[in-house]
Amino acid sequence: MFQSLLRIPFSLLHNHYLVRQLTWRDIAGRYRGSAAGLLWSFLTPLVMLALYTLVFGVMFQARWSAAAPERATVVTDGHGSFALILFVGLILHGFLAECIGRAPGLILGNANLVKRVVFPLEILGWSTIGSALFHSAVSFVALLVIYVLVQGTIQWTVLLLPLVLLPLTMLALGLVWFLSSIGVFLRDIGQVVPPVTTLLLFLSPILFPASSIPEPLRQLLFLNPLTIPVEQARALVIWGTMPDWGLLAAYTVVATLVAWGGLYWFNRTRAAFADVM
Repeated sequence: MFQSLLRIPFSLLHNHYLVRQLTWRDIAGRYRGSAAGLLWSFLTPLVMLALYTLVFGVMFQARWSAAAPERATVVTDGHGSFALILFVGLILHGFLAECIGRAPGLILGNANLVKRVVFPLEILGWSTIGSALFHSAVSFVALLVIYVLVQGTIQWTVLLLPLVLLPLTMLALGLVWFLSSIGVFLRDIGQVVPPVTTLLLFLSPILFPASSIPEPLRQLLFLNPLTIPVEQARALVIWGTMPDWGLLAAYTVVATLVAWGGLYWFNRTRAAFADVM
């Protein structure tokens, strides 16, 4: 199993040039022909942020101040702070939603590559992750700019953010490999994933604080793969506190197993891709 786990980073390191080329082709192709170009990757999350802030922060009068940790170094009253807290969750949800939303059609959309025996098909998963990470990185830059405007500073703990993003990336990668394989044999999976990603949004502490959920039901939130990354990312970016290292370590183990299982399944089924397609 240890050797199988090493195949995950090996597939990236050995084919890093192809991964870069496919990732950039995907990013550039998405905005080709549009007047704003890559600027849309910056504008889209801001528009969604404004919409959610209007609905939940203004109309529903949602507040997060009561849910702030005791060691929080910022005050989170007001619509500006609410928007920041909301934005962190929306970025991570957008990352995972983009990855698994594109996964079912990933192999089908690259049918010409399937017939190339020497082409490492698993790197299509890496390119999907790379494209989603690019858009998330742009969104985080926007978040930090808004944070400085609202709070006047940046938490130094934001430097630890990669420790939260890495396990989420591993989990997303495993799901991409698994769903892209399933999508070849079961085309209906592409219709199932979009409503599932919507459920992940509304059943995670993104639009509401976890403390607002009754204690007996609060534990169920941790079945959502977004709950732990969102909570830990907010601790680093918004509150300026250390994450729960034990919880993050457990999540990392699970995410690594998901990535390993996804790659194992992908490699076991890839031989049948050409026949089915």
